[in-house]
This record gives sequence, structure tokens and C-alpha cells, in this order.
Amino acid sequence: METAGSKIMQDGTQTLDTAAVDAYLKVHLPGYAGPLTAQKFSQGQSNPTFRLSTPSSTYVLRRKPPGELLKSAHAVDREFRVQKALADTGVPVARMHLLCEDDAVIGSAFYVMEHVAGLIFFDPRLPDVDEPERKLIFNEMSGVLAALHSVDPGAVGLTDFGPPGNYVARQTARWSRQYRASETGAIPAMDRLIAMLEERMPEEEGERTLVHGDYRIDNMIFSTGAPRCLAVLDWELSTIGHPLADLASVIMQWRMPPGPDGRGLDGVDRADLGLPSDEEFIATYCEKRNITQVSDIGFYLAFCFFRMAAVLQGVKKRALDGNASNPERGLKMGEYVSVFAKKGLESLRDG
Repeated sequence: METAGSKIMQDGTQTLDTAAVDAYLKVHLPGYAGPLTAQKFSQGQSNPTFRLSTPSSTYVLRRKPPGELLKSAHAVDREFRVQKALADTGVPVARMHLLCEDDAVIGSAFYVMEHVAGLIFFDPRLPDVDEPERKLIFNEMSGVLAALHSVDPGAVGLTDFGPPGNYVARQTARWSRQYRASETGAIPAMDRLIAMLEERMPEEEGERTLVHGDYRIDNMIFSTGAPRCLAVLDWELSTIGHPLADLASVIMQWRMPPGPDGRGLDGVDRADLGLPSDEEFIATYCEKRNITQVSDIGFYLAFCFFRMAAVLQGVKKRALDGNASNPERGLKMGEYVSVFAKKGLESLRDG
């Protein structure tokens, strides 16, 4: 994946046994021929991702981290399954080649997918994009999200991809457990946010669709020649849930500070840059889904801030334990746990 502003580094904290991968692919991947080299992408804090290169082809391998992991985390098998299921839908995904669940091969489960050449925009201000194209890129972003939420899970074999019942209640309970399991110190704002989410939890949400779980512009690969999404990445948190959680995830990211750490739009004059406001993006999404409005977005926004805070706490814990994908960046990202928790409280207060 060629990326805007990204760097590819040699294997670091997580190494890859290229000889073992080469031997496995020779047997299990039709058309594969070595020799094989691997480079590790520096972005991403969850499942280490490598570009595999041979004289004739390029692939991407995504693996579980080695070492002791939180229960149900780093589900590469779910990532593989949902992307494979979406291959013939209107949702752009990379083509899946194979899934290996045998830990004995390289020490953890992994999957191999096609390498999608394109651009990843890590700065939503899109500084390297001409102003007229910025709106088109965000329109594409809302259209892809609407397409995902319009997929019938049963029609693509994903009826059982998420348990029945209240999605946010289940997710809040799950990520509260994950947060407590990776807690490294008391954060009062996080404790208060968890309590308030439980107090304001809706009895039943109603609508259920496929959800990505971490939908944002830097989890998308765009064409170099047109404002078109070629693939949505990082499906680890995907399940069946409420679509407003994905929509709120977009807004959540924009409420962070701009720059390489926050990757947000807080304080940015969006109109001057040709970028949509929160309300405009939501309206475009609703139009593409043929729905009139969304309600209680503040609650779902608070939920997204909470879940990301819990994710970042896990990243921090793995960095301290020595098995983060990028330990230095993992520790830096861990500093944002309290920031996300406070913004979650603000979302509940302001709506």
C-alpha cells in the first residue's frame, strides 16, 4: 500500500519468519513463487502488517501480535472473513488470498491479501489535495459508509457475525473489561464516562447493520487518479451493530486536534479548506442511505470516544509489555486515553 505521508520500515518489534511464510505460501497460495522479502508498515498499533515482495508479485500479510493478548482481541480471522464476504458488494475491499490459523507456522495466526496501490490520507485536512477534490473525497467517504450499512448481512453469509441484542450495551461491557484488564493507572474521567454510558444506555437500538468499528479516512486507500476509494482497511472491530456508531466514529476523529498525533480537524476552518462540517457530512450520509435524520448522535459519539480510549489503553499496555507494533508511538498514543475520556463526557453533556 503506497501511502501519502507514510513510511515503511524493516521488521521491528514484531519480526516475521520469511522462510516459514515462503514455505507456507508455496504450498497454499496458487501462483506464488519466491524468493520473498518482507517490510513492516510503521502505521497501525493493533495487528502488525507487512508488505511481502517477490520478483513478480506483491502481497500484504497481517498477523496477530506474538505474546500474551487480551481475550478476543486481534481477531485476524474476523478481518479475513468480513472482507472476503464483502468482495462482491459495493464496499471496496482488498482481495483475500488465504487465512492461516495454525500458530505453529510463524507463531500466530495471519492472513494474506492483495496489495492495493493507492493513497492513504493521514491528515483529514488533505493538504496535498486540490481544494475542489477535497469535497469529492469526503463524498466518497460518506458513500462507502452508506454502502456498508446497506449490505444485507444474511445475503453475504454474515448473519452470525455479531450476537443478537443491544450492540452498544455489549460493546460497552466488553471494552470496559478490556480497559480494566489493561489499566495502568486510575483515570477518573474514564471511570465517570463508563458509569454515564451505562446510565444512559438505550433499552433497544433497533437497526442492525454491518459496522466497521473504526471508520475514518486513514483506514481507506484512494485512487491516485480520482477521488475513488479502492479499499477500506483495518476491520478488526467489525461486527453487526448500530450504524450510528460508525457515523459517530468519523465525527469523533474530526474532534481531535490536527497533526500527526490527533489526525483531526478541531479548530480548523473547514469552509475555508473546502471540507464539510459535521452536519454536512451527516446530511450527505443520510441522503445516500435514503433516511431523513439521525438522533442521539451525542450518545454514540460518547460511546466512540470511550471505545477508542479503551483501545488506546490496550496499545499503551502492549507498548509497556514490549509487544506493541510500534512501541514508541504506542506510548505516545497512550497519552490520549484521558483526552478521549474527557471528550466523551463533553459529548454526553452537549449532545
